[in-house]
Amino acid sequence: MGWKKFIQIELPVLLFCTIVLCVGISRKEGYHMDELLSFELANAEFNPWIVPTQPEGRLAKFVHNEIDGGSFGETFGNLADTVKDVLKNRGESKLLAYTADVYEEPVWIDRQTFVDYITVGKDDAFNYLSVYFNVKDDNHPPLHFMLLHTVSSVFQGQTEAWMGCIINLAAVMAVMVLLMKLGNGLAGELGLGKYQRVAGILCAACYGLSSGALATVLLIRMYALLTLWCVAYFYLIIRKWQDWEFDKKNFRLILVTLLGFWTQYFFLFYCISLAAVTAVLLLRRRRLRELFCFVRSMITSAVVGIAAFPFAVSDVFSSGRGVEALENLSAGFAGYGARIWEFMKILASRTFFPLFWVMFVILAVEALWFSRKKQALNLEKNREKTALVWLLLLPVVGYFLLAARMSPYLVDRYVMPVFPFAILAGTLILFALLAIVAKRRNETGGRYLVEAVCMIALVLQLVGLYKYDGSYLYQGYGRQEHFAGSYADYPCICVYDGVGYYENLPEFTHYEKTLLLTYEELVNRQETESIRELDQVVVLVKNDLYASARVLDFLSERYGLTVELIGARVPGVHGDQLYFMTKEGNGL
Repeated sequence: MGWKKFIQIELPVLLFCTIVLCVGISRKEGYHMDELLSFELANAEFNPWIVPTQPEGRLAKFVHNEIDGGSFGETFGNLADTVKDVLKNRGESKLLAYTADVYEEPVWIDRQTFVDYITVGKDDAFNYLSVYFNVKDDNHPPLHFMLLHTVSSVFQGQTEAWMGCIINLAAVMAVMVLLMKLGNGLAGELGLGKYQRVAGILCAACYGLSSGALATVLLIRMYALLTLWCVAYFYLIIRKWQDWEFDKKNFRLILVTLLGFWTQYFFLFYCISLAAVTAVLLLRRRRLRELFCFVRSMITSAVVGIAAFPFAVSDVFSSGRGVEALENLSAGFAGYGARIWEFMKILASRTFFPLFWVMFVILAVEALWFSRKKQALNLEKNREKTALVWLLLLPVVGYFLLAARMSPYLVDRYVMPVFPFAILAGTLILFALLAIVAKRRNETGGRYLVEAVCMIALVLQLVGLYKYDGSYLYQGYGRQEHFAGSYADYPCICVYDGVGYYENLPEFTHYEKTLLLTYEELVNRQETESIRELDQVVVLVKNDLYASARVLDFLSERYGLTVELIGARVPGVHGDQLYFMTKEGNGL
């Protein structure tokens, strides 16, 4: 397809979907705690975790005290000395023997420290070594975090939703372009050449206007990139299968495999599944040289991928999340049916609007009726078409089944890479049905039918976006952060469970200082003077109205603080309760 044809329809469709998705991004106000963890892993200089009893990590303290110098030459010299020391003394080296400042109880953390956790300043911009060492203690590879760090380095001192969403948006738009090519090419190969261009356009548009694409764009994690690499890997495999080119020019195939591995380990579910199907098909077709070169390319990808990020081995086999996933896999079929059903419901709701399936069934019934009269479109059956169907369906089914079994939570993020494949397959089946039904009409009537069905499908997708369930928008959090900005001159006490304070990091960049602690730590706190000397304080209680009453009563009885102003009369988007407390005579 030439550029002139592309700008007539395909480009406007891409731009329209981009505008619609940007409207969705503009409505995002808050964050899932994992999204803010993405910002921290990307931007906190050698400090992957926020620990209330250890505001500065061991490696961060070492870098700041022992590596950072007054000039580039001094810093480089300190780094060289450290490397020599580690090589010479190993476990006895200064780096490995270095300790962090760990306190017995949670300590106050000032606003600048929180700013440093989630934003980039001029002194730590484009510090990819920091990102690499941060994520080695996480359960994910580094690519997405490095891209987020790049955006943050360009827009220093900021943490805005669009900074993460723009990476996702670029990935989703790239997926749309690939779907246009795949829909066009596969429709032609499957005997639907009359409709192949419009099939590619509709496939891309249905994905770009789906609630699944919007959720993929809104969630500031690595799943949009994961989706891109899965679709790109499939696209390259299809091209090579059709062109008989597995024995040459495999650099792009290796590169996409590496990028997928360095983005999310779930990529292996799809990559291994598709590679296995491809290898079997190559073997059955006696394309042995191509099979050898393909296997060699995949082995090369594995060696390079692990060599560049060897921590992947421990992430998969010995980390907490990795062990949990393997335990889920070893659980066999216990509860598997329920998990598959839940993910099936997610897949159905995130791909096509429910009324689309009604239209789909109507067309299917009509097509079957015409087929009974032997007036259906005669699609030539041959091995090549069958191979394309296996390449499209079997690997994505394999990914879905593995994700359903091994995912820690029953949420959409783990099956986001399935969404474009489901829409691609659904669109191709839709056009196969249309071809059967349209053949009963004259040329003009058939064209009108196809145009009408395409328009209805797009309208239904837009209706689905209008009725989007609000996932990852966290609307209402903006009011909560505005409250924090209004009380920026005051300290904050945040009482939480687990690590729930990650949801509120943007707020803590406003308050003068913040004390993060659980209710038990508050009640049993030995160092009480720093709280007792407060005249006014913002109190943020996470998730529990009963806990709010206990916290307020305790602060009143122990420290003489009373509620002066209720900052949030109803729970915030994370179930938070906000209060402003003062000592008698010190109110606003």
